[in-house]
Amino acid sequence: MLKLHHHPMSAASRFVRLVLDEYGERMELVEERPWERRREFLMLNPAATLPVMQEDDGPAMVGGMVIAEYLDETRGAFQRERRLMSEKPIERAEARRLTEWFLGKLDAEVTRYLVRERIFKLEMKAQEGGGPPDASAIRAARANLKHHMRYLGWLAESRDWLAGPRLSYADVSAAAAFSILDYLGEVAWDEEPAAKDWYMRLKSRPSFRPLLAERIRGVPPVHHYAELDF
Repeated sequence: MLKLHHHPMSAASRFVRLVLDEYGERMELVEERPWERRREFLMLNPAATLPVMQEDDGPAMVGGMVIAEYLDETRGAFQRERRLMSEKPIERAEARRLTEWFLGKLDAEVTRYLVRERIFKLEMKAQEGGGPPDASAIRAARANLKHHMRYLGWLAESRDWLAGPRLSYADVSAAAAFSILDYLGEVAWDEEPAAKDWYMRLKSRPSFRPLLAERIRGVPPVHHYAELDF
């Protein structure tokens, strides 16, 4: 049995959940508040970062792409046309590059700041860093998001899928990250129609249903969040 330590507003956690659902894998979800530094969680991952996955109580696997590579080797390789990594090395390299872009660069410049300021601080105690949101951090993240939206729009307009001719980890990682930003109402989809069409294809997949049904206490999603045609 797979056990995934996650947070609903962690892009890397959402990425792994989507991959597992795409491969039809059952999982036990354990929600973590990483700022609490729970002792049992630190024993699995002293860095207190998410996601963390175990299979049959085995060693902890830490990080979205680390877990995704493990799933590709142990599940994806047997999925044929449903595999989320290409058989071609150059296409695999591009999928990895874009996955790092959306789970690394986008997260570092946009997602983590908006999530921290708009969600995490509401749940944190004062000694953990909680309190009113930092307006300057939110403004900077929103400015950075415009550049990422233009890049996503260019990818969606230039290719069948973000990394090439087929659905891959690149699409799943991007959809995971942008679904969080969409929940918060931060995405101006009408400014990038190709990106909007791409996202509608992703959120219409069965693997997305659990994410679209989830709600963060005290922070309702934007009205179109769960709509497949918006």
